[in-house]
Amino acid sequence: MRKSEIMYMAARNVLREYALRVGAFRPNARLYLLNVIIAGAAMGVFRLLFNFYVLSLGYDEALLGRLVTINNLTALIFALPSGYIADQMGRKTTLIAAGALNSLSVLGMVLWPGEGVLYAANVFFGLGQSLAAVTMAPFLMENSGEHERTYLFSFSSGLQMASASAGNWIGGYLPTWMGNWQGVQPTDSLAYAGAMGVVALMWLISLGPLSLLRTPRLALSERSFFAPIDYARQHPSMLGKLVLPMLVTSIGAGLLMPFMNIFFRQVHHQPDPVIGALFAWGSLAMGVGLLIAPPLADRMGKIEVVVVTQALSVPFLVLLGFSPWFWMSAVAYYVRLALMNMSSPVYNTFVMEQVEPSARATVASLVSMAWNFGWVFSPMISGWLQVNYGFGPVFIGTISLYSLSIYLYWAFFLRGKTKTVPTPMPGD
Repeated sequence: MRKSEIMYMAARNVLREYALRVGAFRPNARLYLLNVIIAGAAMGVFRLLFNFYVLSLGYDEALLGRLVTINNLTALIFALPSGYIADQMGRKTTLIAAGALNSLSVLGMVLWPGEGVLYAANVFFGLGQSLAAVTMAPFLMENSGEHERTYLFSFSSGLQMASASAGNWIGGYLPTWMGNWQGVQPTDSLAYAGAMGVVALMWLISLGPLSLLRTPRLALSERSFFAPIDYARQHPSMLGKLVLPMLVTSIGAGLLMPFMNIFFRQVHHQPDPVIGALFAWGSLAMGVGLLIAPPLADRMGKIEVVVVTQALSVPFLVLLGFSPWFWMSAVAYYVRLALMNMSSPVYNTFVMEQVEPSARATVASLVSMAWNFGWVFSPMISGWLQVNYGFGPVFIGTISLYSLSIYLYWAFFLRGKTKTVPTPMPGD
């Protein structure tokens, strides 16, 4: 048999297996994925235009860094309470509340764009993000079986990235359309405000599928305030290992990721439509990577995928930050996004598999806290560095911290082991 035929048969088998796993998704999971499509597109537009909107109002990068910080500080402070709230309210109500908070926060930024309201709106936006983040992983865990679980986590993230890609693409042109409608320039604050209003509407529409979910409330024993505390007391070492690498990654990500659109505008002098298209293709590249991750995890192991893909992304991060040519920086941006982020849902699945049902929301809260901790402080430092020294030190800091987090994943879960075997959960 020729090599091409062997490769064709292997690819066909992988696709067939993928289709079987996706076909096993439960009704609640399918409704959640529909919400992900709409909300992901809204987030894509928001992430692209928020920085530009704030700058168009006459504020500078320093204020922008503080707004990102207050957003993530809120998510950090409310992460643990959000986990308990999610258990008490139920997954469905919590997800709806998170989407409603996002919509109202963006609407508030549009209607009252003063500095104080921007701070307040980012507080509520951070709360919405916190509620969604701590609910997502337990919800997917509770609405999937062992065989399709990794695929559901990755498919959810991949679909979110694909819809964010569409949102980025639309977001690149939305200020122009709004500007033409209002008779102002595309970079005018009124044009950006109109585009942000569309974002608020999209988030409101995304609540429709969530209203159709059928989710049972957790048993009283699983809603006990002390159940997650008992888990933390019994497994402090494992909890630290699960959370610490994510914390280090978040510090590095917070330095750079909120400012990528500013980087491409200031360093490579690109206009909004080009940056929007770049972000769109970047989200699409990330989505493709996320969809590839589950078969790799089946063959390599979950933690192996995390270490290998993130390690491969570091050289492309160097190329992204220090290439003098826009086209090379853009290519590195695509590859780095796909490699660095494809392991995220795989790791989330791994984390949930280590945790008892009663502690899932709280452990998800701790992971969310670890992720938001870096984003609380790093953007302020990054804003100051950008104003005084440019993007060079920002990239050096991110590269160093990412490298450290990759080492921690390897040291905690792979060193001295030939294969990572997930802990089976009751009922799987």
